[in-house]
Amino acid sequence: MAHVEFLDETMRDGQQSLWGMRMQAGMALPVSPLIDRTGFRVIDLAGSSLMEVMIKYCQENPWEGLDLLVNSMPRTRLRGGMRSNASVTFGVTPDALMDIWMRRLNEHGIRSFWIYDVLFNVDKMHRLAKVAKEYGSEVAGAVMFALSPVHTDEFFAQKAGELAASPDIDTILLYDTAGVLEKERMSTLIPAVKAKIGNKPLEFHANNLLGQSGKAYLDAVDLGVTILHTASRPMANGPSVPSTESVVRNLELLGHTHSLNKDLFKPVADHFEAVGRAAGFLVNQHAEYDVLSIRHQIPGGMTGTLKAQLVQHGMADRLEEVLEETAVVRRELGYPGMATPFSQLVGTLAVLNVVTGKRYSVIPDEVVQYAAGFYGQTVAPIEPEIMDRIMTSSRARDVLANPPEQPTAEELRKRYGTDDDDELILRALVPGPALEKMRAAGPVRTWYPLLSSPELDQVRKLLKVANLPLVQVRSQAMTVTLRRHSTA
Repeated sequence: MAHVEFLDETMRDGQQSLWGMRMQAGMALPVSPLIDRTGFRVIDLAGSSLMEVMIKYCQENPWEGLDLLVNSMPRTRLRGGMRSNASVTFGVTPDALMDIWMRRLNEHGIRSFWIYDVLFNVDKMHRLAKVAKEYGSEVAGAVMFALSPVHTDEFFAQKAGELAASPDIDTILLYDTAGVLEKERMSTLIPAVKAKIGNKPLEFHANNLLGQSGKAYLDAVDLGVTILHTASRPMANGPSVPSTESVVRNLELLGHTHSLNKDLFKPVADHFEAVGRAAGFLVNQHAEYDVLSIRHQIPGGMTGTLKAQLVQHGMADRLEEVLEETAVVRRELGYPGMATPFSQLVGTLAVLNVVTGKRYSVIPDEVVQYAAGFYGQTVAPIEPEIMDRIMTSSRARDVLANPPEQPTAEELRKRYGTDDDDELILRALVPGPALEKMRAAGPVRTWYPLLSSPELDQVRKLLKVANLPLVQVRSQAMTVTLRRHSTA
């Protein structure tokens, strides 16, 4: 029997997958001290995309919110995630800015990191790991799993071995964004990876898009995985990871042990369910097994993006066609792993192919950058005909003439007009007007207003049927008064 450690994803992948990264600090602060006392090995918390969303859509200063959350959880090591060559947009970020980003997260109290690169630019991953070690932080090198003819056990084992060769990499993280790993494949993959990484622990993260990741976690433990990524039940499952509650129960039934305080599961879950319902976000999700998902391997969060893109073009009924096209585009582009930025790159190109009715008639700059090797070496060659279309597209010449630059830290500070590296990160992430709106919104709230769903339902029903100038709803806890104003 094994002793299993847990990494909590409630405030990172859980809210990224279900809430579109819109979890404000005040939504979590009432229970973050409970999560801190639960006994997790690590709590996942920070990422550049989350910070960008906070600024653009929530008008909340992400550094201020991060500090509040870090200070509320002093017992547990907190994790940040980063792609090896990008913290800004879906393009390529200068190395100097990536190093600044790593140092600023450490200065704000993040002491664990997972570093990934779908194209496995291992040298860049090692460089960032070395920066993290300046602060004594833990680093997980991520092996992003994908299904394709070229993503063999030998391929992944080799990459895991290259990552583990650095003394700055503490654990190897097997990350299954599409939730497609089953016992048969794991029974050969995990032993191959473990043979290359020595005695470094193996973490496992699988999004539960097919409803089978909970079972995969149990099989992974039998094969030697010792760290599992889970989330509080309202923030789990569907496109998120399996729930802590279910995985703990199943492990106990099988005789495995853990160090979590189960008494704290319910108050945390009750809180996030209430917040999610009040904010109109998804909670308590489930997913059905879908063979098409295995073919396109789009992460859960991307499905919502594709739906939104189709709605903009009045084609909401063509999602199935886009998903099928995504599988084709992924093959034509050399089977990139479906994680940021390539899930967005492949998915957007599939939408454009369907919307225009003419495949590859519109090619985003990022696709040209990918084909040109700006992101790194492709896993498999791009199909020759598709490469020709990309390189003869209208934007190709301009894109190729402007490869990613590598300014120094001092040049970046001069460009963005600040010597404050926190401010530098914000200005690099988001243009000026959004930052001004964020600052005008005032300090970060440490709480979030809750209104129970029965009261909300009553208000909605009354608004639909009442023509009266005044509507009032009373409960034991509160009174809501609505006055109708003339629009004439």
